[in-house]
Amino acid sequence: MTTGLLLLALFTVSYCMVGKRLSSTGVTAPMLFIGFGVSLSAAGILPLAESERILHVVAEVALIILLFLDAAQTDFISLRRRHVWPVRMLLIGLPLSLVLGTLVAMPFLDGWPIVAVALVAAVLAPTDAALGQAVVTNPIVPERARRALTVESGLNDGMALPAVLLFASLTAAAMEPDPRFWLTFGAKQLVLGPLVGIVMGFVGGAIVIRAVDKGYTSATFEGVGALSLACATYLGATAIGGNGFIAAFVAGLCFGSVIKGRCRFIYEFTESEGQMLTWGAFFLLGLTLVPEAVTHLTWQSLAIIALSLFVVRPLAIWVSLIGTDAAPVTRLFFGWFGPRGLATALFALLVVRQIDHEMSEPVLMLAINAVWISALLHGLSAQPGAKWYAARVKAMGDCAESEPVEDSAKPLITRTS
Repeated sequence: MTTGLLLLALFTVSYCMVGKRLSSTGVTAPMLFIGFGVSLSAAGILPLAESERILHVVAEVALIILLFLDAAQTDFISLRRRHVWPVRMLLIGLPLSLVLGTLVAMPFLDGWPIVAVALVAAVLAPTDAALGQAVVTNPIVPERARRALTVESGLNDGMALPAVLLFASLTAAAMEPDPRFWLTFGAKQLVLGPLVGIVMGFVGGAIVIRAVDKGYTSATFEGVGALSLACATYLGATAIGGNGFIAAFVAGLCFGSVIKGRCRFIYEFTESEGQMLTWGAFFLLGLTLVPEAVTHLTWQSLAIIALSLFVVRPLAIWVSLIGTDAAPVTRLFFGWFGPRGLATALFALLVVRQIDHEMSEPVLMLAINAVWISALLHGLSAQPGAKWYAARVKAMGDCAESEPVEDSAKPLITRTS
């Protein structure tokens, strides 16, 4: 155990020393940390049973904190008035991805209840900007496009979560002789969680603003308080039978609407400590689940993943941006750069405890395979894709792709990993 942790620490130090240089290539942090985890798994240096328990803890903590902080960075007034592209992708593209994902997966999951197929589509719907970091941090890509992808990836995991939980409950109910328990359970999860989130978010935000105005706190204490609020919200919702993850996301939305950017920690954490958290989660995925998932990669699951990456999202994004000033090349660019990352893996881990083992293992293996395949494809294509898009936009000389005056506000969400 000590040897494995030592190697991980040295690997992280080494990556950080060349991280800036690697960011301009096709090699991304998720690719490297997943690969390093797979290497240690093959070498048998770290005990897998203990690592799997750690993975669940790290995954849940990462999901709680990132859901809360991503939501807290959202300025809804600016989002509604100035950011048409991400709004369309979230409100039209995401639901359309669920519908299309269900339709294309049905022929490959013969005999599954339709709610279980919809669960697969919901798990594969969220995107992760970390896997396309060379795009969202590349200055040659127009700022408006980078911001749209970052805002979308920061919010769509929280917006997809209710669908994941709903279809998980319906799937469990479909496999039980008495489905009333699971239907009641699902309803409580989807109702009580948001209620707790609303109360905790607004009250917590008001307390932070009051403490700042009175000079009772500082930036350091604000950060610890924000993380504690996210955890308290999760635990409070869980204690009364609600879903803690939905509560954390809703609390973040309400907290952000109150503090209105006055707590700088929520931006700074996601650029430093938040990266360590996500890197650790990717490493543990590579260590514990990717090797097993590869052995479960059938032609049916590969077809579902390929259709999700190459058909479902591109088509959903294309349709969602009809009627906007997004040029066809921008729609294609947005459609491809929707990598499946940490949220897909964490949502799959979340639902495997609720549904029957006959379906839980295929759902989990499919999700993990989607993550490492996406990490590879989107990581390798990020740099050349960014150059291609920037060149096409420049060649078009299309003012629609430039930054509108009213759209030049500060980014709504700054997380890139």
